[in-house]
Amino acid sequence: MLVRLSAAIAAAVLLSGGAFAQDAKPTDPQIAHIAYTAGVIDVTAAKQALEKSENKKVKAFAADMVRDHEAVNKKALALVKKLKVTPEDNDTSRTLSKNAAAKLKELSALKGAAFDKAYVDNEVAYHKAVDSALETLLIPSASNAELKSLLQTGLKIFQGHEQHAEHVAAELK
Repeated sequence: MLVRLSAAIAAAVLLSGGAFAQDAKPTDPQIAHIAYTAGVIDVTAAKQALEKSENKKVKAFAADMVRDHEAVNKKALALVKKLKVTPEDNDTSRTLSKNAAAKLKELSALKGAAFDKAYVDNEVAYHKAVDSALETLLIPSASNAELKSLLQTGLKIFQGHEQHAEHVAAELK
């Protein structure tokens, strides 16, 4: 269970590769806000999939994302409280929110197999971006050892989410 929660924190950290400014090193309060924002966004996307999809595998994947990301956000909030860190809004978290709103609108216009494919393809791309951002930006930027360790553990689990998304995508073709 703790491993799944740790993975969820990793998932919560990132949503979209294009949202991460590679120039500036985020602070721990910024990383915390990015993580929480990304988690909320992925839960929202998964809930949309649960409402729109009729495909059992897509619905099962979306249910996993809701479960993991909600658990991660709960765990992330507990960690920032323990560390006495106040999450700080930043350009990355704002860009994540803006991009997610556009993607949700785009997906809302689709139905059936077209929706399923677009949702799962987006999830594959999202997970690839998360893994990359964790490895190259968020983990190296985290200064608190406990936060860094949680992100490293989460990365391993999140790579499993990426594989799951790819498997579902392959079955939809």
